[in-house]
Amino acid sequence: MSEVNIARKKEKCENCTKQCNKKQSDDAVGSMKEWGVDNGQKCDASKHKVLVVSVCPQSLPFFAVKFHLDIPEAAQKLCGFLKSVGVKYVFDTTLATSFSILESQREFVQRYRRKHHDTHAMPMFTSSCPGWIRYAEHVLGSLVTPHICTARSPQQIMGSLVKDYFSRQQKLAPHQVYHVVVAPCFDKKLEAVRDEFFTSLLESRDVDCVLTSGEILHLMEQSNVSVEDADCVPLDHVIGEIGDPSLTRHDSRRSEGFLEHIYKYAAKELFGLDVQEIVYKTLRNRDFQEVVLERDGETLLQFAAVYGFRNIQTLVHRMRKGRVPYQLVEVLSCPGGCVSGRGQAEGEGGRPDRALVQQMEEAYSSLPVRLPEASLQVQRLYQDWLEGQDSPRAQQTLHTQYSSHTQLPLHTLIPDIQW
Repeated sequence: MSEVNIARKKEKCENCTKQCNKKQSDDAVGSMKEWGVDNGQKCDASKHKVLVVSVCPQSLPFFAVKFHLDIPEAAQKLCGFLKSVGVKYVFDTTLATSFSILESQREFVQRYRRKHHDTHAMPMFTSSCPGWIRYAEHVLGSLVTPHICTARSPQQIMGSLVKDYFSRQQKLAPHQVYHVVVAPCFDKKLEAVRDEFFTSLLESRDVDCVLTSGEILHLMEQSNVSVEDADCVPLDHVIGEIGDPSLTRHDSRRSEGFLEHIYKYAAKELFGLDVQEIVYKTLRNRDFQEVVLERDGETLLQFAAVYGFRNIQTLVHRMRKGRVPYQLVEVLSCPGGCVSGRGQAEGEGGRPDRALVQQMEEAYSSLPVRLPEASLQVQRLYQDWLEGQDSPRAQQTLHTQYSSHTQLPLHTLIPDIQW
């Protein structure tokens, strides 16, 4: 592939992202104005769709830092603001992340057990980052796509949960619910408009639009609502008051915790080992690290966390040469992980605001860790919503497929393509 074609491909992708970002932001701002952000007054909600907002856990540290509050207080202030402008329900997406982690754990073990007769089983790449998925599908193609975990991302599982289960509980048709996700990342907007996440029969998209944390803060400033003016309102619960309602996180400081949870689950399920603490070894830099499970000098598992496109390109270059020893790689396009998403951590010159990122990581780490297996809400929903963990309904609702959208031969892919 010539350098000119690479540049054109890159420019086309970047333009697509910018246009999608602008359209979703404009649409969302328009919707918020309908609910009263523009003039500080609520409209008659009966004449409009029910507005539901789901907030990603990695967005909450941003509001905590900006509001100078801890995360639980900041979440209540954010909820109070959103409800003051007409939002009916405000959720956090930790519940959906638990589903995604549990399904990824199970898929990893299944892939590991068939690795000797399935060349695409290992390594498995995580699938929660839409920037990585787009790069894999449109640039890397069949070299990588068969290795991507089929579990849907937390955002899209939350979309199904809101539009399917929750809407039915509220006796609403899916198209009567307008679902907004607040995320740290612009690429989440691209994920929301993927074809497979639109149900033509119901004329409804799982996630109608995505706003970044920074865009929500801007809406607050536009509405002239200060943090002090906003009421403290508890977040809503998709399934009611089951279990501890306090905010929790999964086992990671900078991401959604896929690597940590899959590692511990696989160690127990495959080798009968209980891992209490994971020790990372830094390789190229802080965003390229590995963890190794050993027993009696034998390496049982070798996982890697690879963040940022420069490190991703290094990983792919090694993969093409057959030098990837890992069974699982947690891949995230943002250097520093999800908390460092450009929708909330971008500073001057387009670079991450390192001081802000450090504050957000510290705030996020302050939340208690809860294993997804311990969630009573997840256990209840597997039965009431999905007809069991191994049911066809669970497979259809919680999984998807990724495919190659490039016909380029692998030898033409240049390792240092910039996204």
